[in-house]
Amino acid sequence: MILSMTGFGRASEVRGGREITVELRSVNARYFEYSSRIPRSCSYMDGKLKKLLNSRISRGKVELSLTIQNVDLTDTVVSVDLELARSYQQALCELAGELGVKNDLSAGMLARFPDVLTTRHADADEEQLWADVAAVTEQALDRFVEMRAVEGEKMKEDILSRLVFIEECVGRIEAQSAGRVESYTQRLYEKLRVLLEDRNIDDARVLTEAAIFADKTAVDEETVRLRSHIAQYRAILEMNEPVGRKLDFLTQELNRETNTIGSKCQDLDITRVVVDVKAEIEKIREQIQNLE
Repeated sequence: MILSMTGFGRASEVRGGREITVELRSVNARYFEYSSRIPRSCSYMDGKLKKLLNSRISRGKVELSLTIQNVDLTDTVVSVDLELARSYQQALCELAGELGVKNDLSAGMLARFPDVLTTRHADADEEQLWADVAAVTEQALDRFVEMRAVEGEKMKEDILSRLVFIEECVGRIEAQSAGRVESYTQRLYEKLRVLLEDRNIDDARVLTEAAIFADKTAVDEETVRLRSHIAQYRAILEMNEPVGRKLDFLTQELNRETNTIGSKCQDLDITRVVVDVKAEIEKIREQIQNLE
C-alpha cells in the first residue's frame, strides 16, 4: 500500500468520564519528526504517544494534539481544615462575649475564612488514562492512515501513467537509433564521393569509421537499463511498505540513463524524445517527494 506523507486524522470519545480528543496531521519530511500539544498533566505519556505513532508512520513531520475534558466526574477534591475552623469558631465566640453581641456563626460563615476549605486536583489513575488515550489515538491513526492511503493511491496511478509514457519514448528512441549507423555510413559515402570525385572509395575505411561512430553513439545498454528501472519501479509500487526512498534512488537512475542517451545521440528527433522523458521524470520526482 502506497502512502502519502500528508494526512489528517481525528477521533473523539468519552472514556472513563472524560472526553478525549486526538488530532493528527502531517506534512512532508525526510525522516519521522514528531511534535505534540498535550495537557501538562499528561506529559508523562508523550514518549509513549511518539512510539505509538512511529510504529505506523515511518516518514513525515507529524503533529499530535490531545485535549481531555471531564464529563461525568470531577477532578477537584475539597478538604476541610477542622482544627482551623474550630480556632475561628472559638475566636468568634470570645469576640461575641466580650462585645455583648449575638453570635450568629454558621458553617457557611466559617467556610469563607481563609484556608478553612482547600481544593486540589484528584490523583488520576495514570495507567487507565494512558489506556484510554492510546485507544482514541489508535482510532485517529486509523483515519490518518486511511487518508494517506487514498492520496497515495492517486499518486501511484499518476506515476504509473507517466512510466507508460516513458516506456513508449524508450521504444521510439530504440527505433530511431536503429537506423542511425546506416544513415551515417550513407552520408559518409556521399561526402567522400564529392571529395574524391572519380577516385575509388576505401570501403574498409568507411566501415571502420561507421563502426567507431556506432560504438560512440550506441544507446542499447542505456535503453535496456531504462526498461529494467521501469520494471523495478512498478514492482516497488506494489510493495506493502514505505517506498519513498527506494523510488527516489531509482528516479536518479532513470535520469542518469536518460542524460547519457542525450549526450550520445546528436540526432534532433532523439533529442526531442529525451527532453520529453526528462520532463516526465521530473514530474515523477515531484510526486515521490510526497510518498512515505
